[in-house]
Amino acid sequence: MSLDITPDVPKGRQIVKAYGEGGFNVSGVAHDGSVLVFLDRTQPWSGVLSLEALQAVIDHPAKPEILVIGCGPTFALPDEALRQDLRAHGVVLEWMDTAAACRTYNVLAIEERAVAAALIAVE
Repeated sequence: MSLDITPDVPKGRQIVKAYGEGGFNVSGVAHDGSVLVFLDRTQPWSGVLSLEALQAVIDHPAKPEILVIGCGPTFALPDEALRQDLRAHGVVLEWMDTAAACRTYNVLAIEERAVAAALIAVE
């Protein structure tokens, strides 16, 4: 007997399919450079880790409760002020390297959690 354990992905849900070579493939669409991935759309992002550069997360109509940040090819400690500023807007910051962030975002998105990802492109 075999069981299909492939998760069901709701139609229109943004899922990171691939990353590297300076960009991402999200739900079959190639994106060059860093991106903000929401459950319903993906948009270019400067890759700057500041409250101003992440304003789209705060302003999103379905504001995520969790923002997964992919900080590049290796883990680096987050800026505490950014963490506190986002928390003041009701967004919890989860910080990890870009590879782990892509996987974590996908799991949370498939679980239908209120999540977004800010992913810095890697080579």
